[in-house]
Amino acid sequence: MPPTSPAGEDSGVPASAPAGDTSADLVELARRSHQVITEHQHPSGAYPASPTFSAYRGFAWFRDGSFTAEGISRYGDAESANRFHDWICGVLSARGEQIREVVQATAAGEETPMERMLPTRFTLDGDDGSVPWWDFQTDGYGMWLWAVATHAKRHGVDLSRWRAGIELCHDYVVSAWHRPCYDWWEENVEQRHVSTLGALYGGLTAIAAAGVLDDERTSRAAQTAGEIRKLVLDEGVSGGHLTKWLGTDAVDGSLPACIVPFGLLDVDDPIAVATRAAVARDLDVDGGVHRFRADVFYGGGQWLLLAALLGWNRAAAGETGAAWQHLRWIAAQATDDGELPEQVPDHLLAPEHRQEWLDRWGPVATPLLWSHGMYLILADELGLLPEVTR
Repeated sequence: MPPTSPAGEDSGVPASAPAGDTSADLVELARRSHQVITEHQHPSGAYPASPTFSAYRGFAWFRDGSFTAEGISRYGDAESANRFHDWICGVLSARGEQIREVVQATAAGEETPMERMLPTRFTLDGDDGSVPWWDFQTDGYGMWLWAVATHAKRHGVDLSRWRAGIELCHDYVVSAWHRPCYDWWEENVEQRHVSTLGALYGGLTAIAAAGVLDDERTSRAAQTAGEIRKLVLDEGVSGGHLTKWLGTDAVDGSLPACIVPFGLLDVDDPIAVATRAAVARDLDVDGGVHRFRADVFYGGGQWLLLAALLGWNRAAAGETGAAWQHLRWIAAQATDDGELPEQVPDHLLAPEHRQEWLDRWGPVATPLLWSHGMYLILADELGLLPEVTR
């Protein structure tokens, strides 16, 4: 996070803020984001994806929750993040035998049937749930390894608290990383997605460096991460930029995560520079970011969490003006109650498909806790969070 200081006593303006930006509303939205996330956190520690949306209510994802927990951790609420990581550790420990079966099958050269792989979402109590979903997906497991290691380092938490879950998650990722699976958006199960591979790389490298694994697991984590990176560079680059999946030339709004925070590429690597440019060119409109050009979900609107992700990357690359544009765009989408939706129907890519999703699932998820978590992350990158609690 860049160093900041008030522009004037109690002005609430980070030194890095654009001239003329009072930022009071941006700071207040950070406070509100923390409130929304924590007031909806389940007693188990789980963060529900959305407390009101018909298809998300009552369920938690490792993917959404890991980024939400990162925002909460950056805000300074270590206890809320600890409780989330406790919940995940419990979910994994309860499935220890299932994970060991996957590991043993992979070691024997066998492929575990998809229905025996770990699910993508869980009930808030940690059960599998009875409603079919788009399983399986591996990205969230890599994301959690990154999130728990990053949080523990930030707040000086002893990672041995979550060692049992970390070891199981590591073993599962090392055994399953190479398989095609659904992407972040729960589509295209037949593909190997670059953003998924980036999340797995980020998780394995973070946990290998954290010192919580034994020597054998640390070595396997580093080796697997190296294999993932080589595969992406060999087959997941086209036109000089990262691609949506191996073998295509399309881009996806999730691709910047391979750079920041997962570190598969350095911020100034030419492929990273080209990836940011490709995502901005194809998917960014006035600060709001689409998922991908062929998106039809709710008509293919602009996603707040992806605006924050691209802003996060731009801030890390020194493009602070563009990063501030993303932050202000996100804030402008808040409801009167300060709740952030999943997406907004501006610049729809496929407006003819919007009504079918409204008929199927009702209004767009609002609030989406992942949107609030990502807002906190970008606000921190731009120096706003010290203004929230000072």
